[in-house]
Amino acid sequence: MATARLVRLCPSRLPSPTPPPPLLSQTLRHLSTTTEPDAAARPPASRRRYPPPRPHEFSKPSEFIGSWTPAADPRQALSRLDRLHRDYKKHMKQARAEYSYDMELMRIEKQRKDDARREAVRLANEERKKAKVAAAETRAAERKVFEEELRQTLLKERQQKFEFWKAKEELREKKKADKEELLRRQSSEWIAEENLERRVLEAIIDTTPL
Repeated sequence: MATARLVRLCPSRLPSPTPPPPLLSQTLRHLSTTTEPDAAARPPASRRRYPPPRPHEFSKPSEFIGSWTPAADPRQALSRLDRLHRDYKKHMKQARAEYSYDMELMRIEKQRKDDARREAVRLANEERKKAKVAAAETRAAERKVFEEELRQTLLKERQQKFEFWKAKEELREKKKADKEELLRRQSSEWIAEENLERRVLEAIIDTTPL
């Protein structure tokens, strides 16, 4: 009787299969597929301002969902649970590796875009500097041409003023010569300056009666 009672009590004392931990359940639910959004909620294709996005590739259903079945033997249950944990760790390791690979690709793409943007900014700055240098050279050439034209204009004006002054002096000398010639013609006799006193005395002494 004691033996039968011991046999009846032993199954109740054996450890029952433990359910998976909450973190495992949450992770398995997170890895499971999600339902595709309702097509009626999407805006009409005619009203879209941008091209439609690429069709989303949903992940395959997780093998861990619904894979646990209770076992009669506790040892077999523990063995299956350990195998499930190992498979889960392996799957998570692979998922982390894929995530790291995707993040590295994103980092490389971002680095490439940043380098391209910096290169574009550098080229734009160089073009702007070249344009400034070319504009400065053009302004310098125009200023040089303007200064040369101004110098030529000043020289021309100075030459014109000199020619005008020369013509005026020549005209004055000509008028003076014409006046002297007129005086010489109007005088019956031209008396030199050294003979002026002698002729005056002669005129006083030798008077001619009327």
